[in-house]
Amino acid sequence: MLKGKTAVLAVTGSIAAYKTANLARMLKKLNCDVHVLMTENSTQFINPITLETLTQNKCLIDTFDRNFQYSVEHVALAKKADVVLIAPASANVIGKIANGIADDMLTTTVMACPCKKIVSPAMNHNMLHNPIVQDNIEKLKRFGYEIIESSHGMLANGDIGDGRMPDEEILLEYILKEIACEKDMTGKKLLVTAGATRESIDPVRFITNHSSGKMGFAVARAAMHRGAEVTVVAAHTDVEPPMFVNVVKVQSAEDMFNAVTERADEFDIIVKAAAVADYTPVTTADSKIKKSDGDMKIELKRTKDILKYLGEHKRKGQILCGFSMETDNVIENSRRKLTSKNCDMICANSLRTSGAGFGTDTNVVTIITQTEDKELPLLTKEETAHRILDHICGMK
Repeated sequence: MLKGKTAVLAVTGSIAAYKTANLARMLKKLNCDVHVLMTENSTQFINPITLETLTQNKCLIDTFDRNFQYSVEHVALAKKADVVLIAPASANVIGKIANGIADDMLTTTVMACPCKKIVSPAMNHNMLHNPIVQDNIEKLKRFGYEIIESSHGMLANGDIGDGRMPDEEILLEYILKEIACEKDMTGKKLLVTAGATRESIDPVRFITNHSSGKMGFAVARAAMHRGAEVTVVAAHTDVEPPMFVNVVKVQSAEDMFNAVTERADEFDIIVKAAAVADYTPVTTADSKIKKSDGDMKIELKRTKDILKYLGEHKRKGQILCGFSMETDNVIENSRRKLTSKNCDMICANSLRTSGAGFGTDTNVVTIITQTEDKELPLLTKEETAHRILDHICGMK
């Protein structure tokens, strides 16, 4: 995923420095070229050998270290970097950078980097909220640095408060947002639906389906990585929504219909990936639930067809993509849906295909448009999402 990309991790003197080792490992697994800058104080919390072993690159600590090939090392690395993450960022280093002080390898290199710079403050609660530190953080924001909000919880000294560095998975997401993909969807607004709606029968029971939300969230995350402004209308899901997207939570098909249709005109692209329950119990008190001889009979009515409504009210230039889960006659049924619901594209798959369907981490999709049927191989849902977006971007 990050092949050909270079990430610079800048580590300062904080107990949270131990998290850098796992972050470096995670980046290397994604084929990223990882370089680590360390302050002298940070070496008291984590040994440079650990990070050098994980990254296969020498840690840069001493500005005047002569164990390099001839080059101005901080300038060479600054030119190469695609992103810089200062994590953990101590109050001392935040203050130095905010006020233009470059007196070691870390601060000198960071200031020479023209790429995106991300800062994750990590320190004692009272120190973090010191007005001077807060002023320095605000100054970095004005200069284009992105600040990762500290977590709240137990700190190294046992106090409860702000100042914890977020977990490595969160730090990784900030890096991926910046360098995982080319920003070919910058300026585009995309709406995605995800998950399974639930139709209440009574306070305990409901009608739903097996959708996990994974495919819809994969599309949202891929579009976010490609620079789009993404909103997800999410019903019940088995996984957490991706970071850096707007999330609108809904419960029923009616909720989703209202949430989508009242926003639809704002978006350039709409991808309906949610599995909406086709039926909802009739709401009249005397016919909602009927019981006879121990059997329960529920009177049902069809829910509103979100995709059909969107197709009928599609504005000029808007692209509408739907999903079609079938068991038989996949292409024929999906092409019929493409026409009847005025979609630009249908992503069709079959419950009978191994590796496709609900709850899996993979999918097998056929992309159907007015002019072609393009069958994709078995891919992860993330890879499938990018293929879908490639096709959508090619339609403009």
